[in-house]
Amino acid sequence: MDFGDVSLVALRVFREVAERGTLTAAAAALGYTQSAVSRQIASLERVARTPVLERRPDGVRLTAAGTIVLRHAVAVLDEIDAAGRELAGLPADAGTVRLGWYPSAGAVLVPRAVAELRRTHAGVTVVTREGTTPVLVRALRAGTIDLAVLGSVPPFRPPDAETPALRLETLAERSLCLAVPAGHPLAGAGPVDVADLRGQRWIAGPQAGADTLMGVWPGLDERPEIAHTARDWLAKLSLVAAGCGLTTLPASLADAVPPGVRVVTVRGGPAERRRVVLARLPGPLTEPAALLADVLRRTAAG
Repeated sequence: MDFGDVSLVALRVFREVAERGTLTAAAAALGYTQSAVSRQIASLERVARTPVLERRPDGVRLTAAGTIVLRHAVAVLDEIDAAGRELAGLPADAGTVRLGWYPSAGAVLVPRAVAELRRTHAGVTVVTREGTTPVLVRALRAGTIDLAVLGSVPPFRPPDAETPALRLETLAERSLCLAVPAGHPLAGAGPVDVADLRGQRWIAGPQAGADTLMGVWPGLDERPEIAHTARDWLAKLSLVAAGCGLTTLPASLADAVPPGVRVVTVRGGPAERRRVVLARLPGPLTEPAALLADVLRRTAAG
C-alpha cells in the first residue's frame, strides 16, 4: 500500500492526537469514540509501514516517522481547508494569525497587542486560545497555531526537547511580585523582606507539569499555609482583595489588579525572575504572524 492512499480523515485525527497529547482528548475534541481514533491511527501506521506514535502511560509522543508525517499532514490539511473556503466563496485566510497564550498573558499583554494590531492593520484577523505550555507547544508542532506566548521560569529551559527546536524570543523579563490586601501590614510603599513572608496565608494553584504550587513565594523555609486554591488569576486576586491571603504575581499583571490589592516587591533571598517568551516553529512567518509578533514585542517592552 502506497502512502498516497492515506485518508484525509486519518490525517486530521492524527493531527488532533498530536496536539492533544492523548487519544482520549483527541476523541473528545473530534466527537469520536476512542476506538474510532485508534482505528484511524492504525490505518495511518499501516500505510506508513511504521509507528507514528509512541504509547506511554501519560499519553502519546510522536516517533521520528510521526514527526515527518505531521509536518506534511499540516501542509496538506491547510491546503484542503483553503480550497474549501475558496469554493464556498469565503475570503482566504491570508489575513489570519492564530495565537496561543498562557493564562496570565491574557490579562494585559494579549488584549493590548490584539487591540493595537486591529488599530494599525484592520485587515488582519487574530484568533486566540489559552492553554498550558505543553498544550500550546503541541499545538505549534501540529500547526494549529502560528505563535505562542509562554511563561518561563529559571533555569529557563526550552519548553520541549523535540526537533526541530522551537524558535524562542524573550519578550520581557521581570521580577516576580507579591499581591497583598490593601489593608495588610505588608501593603506599605516600600519592598518587603522575604523574612516577613513567614507565617503568611497563601492563595495558590497547581502548576502544570510540576509539583509546586503557583502563588506561594518560591524558596520559603517553611511549609506554607495554603488558605485557598485557585487556577484562575482573577479568582486569586479577588481572594487577595477580600483579605483572604497573599499570592505571587507576574509583573506583567500589575496593571490588571482589582481594587483592594497592592502589588509589592520582595527583597532578600535569590532573585526571582520570570520571562515572557514568544515561541514558534523555525522558518519564515506569514505576514500576519510577523505583524502580530512585532506588536507583541512593542507591547511587552512598553
